[in-house]
Amino acid sequence: MELAEISPLDLLDRSDGLSPRILGVGTAVPRTSYSQREILDRFEITDPRVRSIFLNSAIERRGLTLPTQHSDGSWDFESQGDLLRKHAMTGLAMGREAIEKCLEDAGASLSDVRYLTCVSTTGLLTPGFSALLIKELGIDRHCSRLDVVGMGCNAGLNALTAVAGWAGAHPGELALMVCIEACSAAYVFDGTMRSSVVNSLFGDGAAAVAVKAPDGAEVGGPALLRFSSCIIPDAVDAMRYDWDDDHGKFSFYLDPEVPYVVGAHAEISLDRLLQGTGLHRSHISHWVLHSGGKKVIDSVRMNLGLTRHDVRHTTGVLRDHGNVSSGSFLFSYERLRDENCIQPGDFGVFMTMGPGSTIEMALVGWQ
Repeated sequence: MELAEISPLDLLDRSDGLSPRILGVGTAVPRTSYSQREILDRFEITDPRVRSIFLNSAIERRGLTLPTQHSDGSWDFESQGDLLRKHAMTGLAMGREAIEKCLEDAGASLSDVRYLTCVSTTGLLTPGFSALLIKELGIDRHCSRLDVVGMGCNAGLNALTAVAGWAGAHPGELALMVCIEACSAAYVFDGTMRSSVVNSLFGDGAAAVAVKAPDGAEVGGPALLRFSSCIIPDAVDAMRYDWDDDHGKFSFYLDPEVPYVVGAHAEISLDRLLQGTGLHRSHISHWVLHSGGKKVIDSVRMNLGLTRHDVRHTTGVLRDHGNVSSGSFLFSYERLRDENCIQPGDFGVFMTMGPGSTIEMALVGWQ
């Protein structure tokens, strides 16, 4: 159901006491990180085309969990089983750290968590991360949970929709989402341009966010006002993580046209998000975009008429961590929050992009 046309201030006023709020955020990356040049040198990549992809990616460093390198320079071969174990081990470590930082930021404890959603694309576990983290962290066994698996880089906002819905139905109770992406557990090393584009882009990372709806008591943080989705069926195969028969592994695929397809639909998605709210693009003070890659960010920026300053946090995350998939937008939000530039009455847009091809958006407001 569409909102009736209202004034921007009324939109915030109506959210008071109703809309779920973001209470805290926390991020984590592996202990090991590499510059783009270090990766090229370690794998002895001399192809000038591949080196150009890495060195012109707008990425300086990424957290990665690479296979063991021996004294002769050779690398251990990682089977799909090895990669799944890496996914579980690296993911649990990052997920735990992100959750602990998030709860500290929110002024909450593990005993406060009533709902846990875990998001991941880079591996499949049954039971999933939600059950494993509840056991490892000692979260109450009666905590409700959800695992969102396989949706890709857009999945953080897909899952946040579910988290906000649960929080709205349970005022005063704490809901938690953690995005866990061990992207280095999804790499194929074969020297092709397909794999080189992927290998130059993704990094390992986890990000958690705490959400609560007011129950009469004061709850700070930005309000999650509404969400929107836009799927582009004609580009359903443009971004994939599927089985590669040649390597006997799962692998990423990114079509070269992805940046332009996403950019061309960004304005449609934003109009849908703002429809009926009384808001226009000029009312949006803060933009929190998924750090999907330099060309993707540039395409979205140009199509929405954004400045480089508008996407400074997104490009900063890309520079320092690469594309950490579903949690990327929370890395950017954390930087925005820490900048202390937000004023009461400000509005912001969260935007993620991924397989489908899909654009997800959320409208947030600060009181």
